[in-house]
Amino acid sequence: MKEFHFRRITLNNTLTIKALKFPDIPHYEWEGTILQKTPDYIIVHCKYGRKLVHHTKKKVFTIPNTSIEYFSFKEWFTAALEVEDSALVSGYCNVAMPSVLKNNELQFVDLDLDYIKKRNQDWEVVDEDEFESNSLKYQYPPELKQEALLALERLQDFVKSGRFPFNQEIVSLLKRS
Repeated sequence: MKEFHFRRITLNNTLTIKALKFPDIPHYEWEGTILQKTPDYIIVHCKYGRKLVHHTKKKVFTIPNTSIEYFSFKEWFTAALEVEDSALVSGYCNVAMPSVLKNNELQFVDLDLDYIKKRNQDWEVVDEDEFESNSLKYQYPPELKQEALLALERLQDFVKSGRFPFNQEIVSLLKRS
């Protein structure tokens, strides 16, 4: 198992997470508790019953699961991994611009393409049509579209090879919290 070093946040470890549409339009937001922060990523524990404020749909949703969420400051994806009985049972990954942390607020720009795993099913790419329509609606530059497609390929490689955060290392963080 890969050894890693991290700094636990002990003061205010509640974090507001904000998903944006390109370039900086509020999309949705929720809260979680920081489990781990490194120069490359932050891991957040999101509890059962948390509220998700969906600005685009003008609704508030109650999320009926516990997840461990990975936000990279370098990679172009986020990952929300549902944990049950110390095992990963489902995942929802956004292709997104690298996350930015300022004080106790984390933001990322969601680029529509999603890579998901439902319970007892294989991983699949979804929202390709939304990516195409939003690339016109929000005027994605050609370089941004290309980077999003490359990011999806890298994300699929991370999952296929069982690279962190798509392995049991992330579950161990929840046990230590």
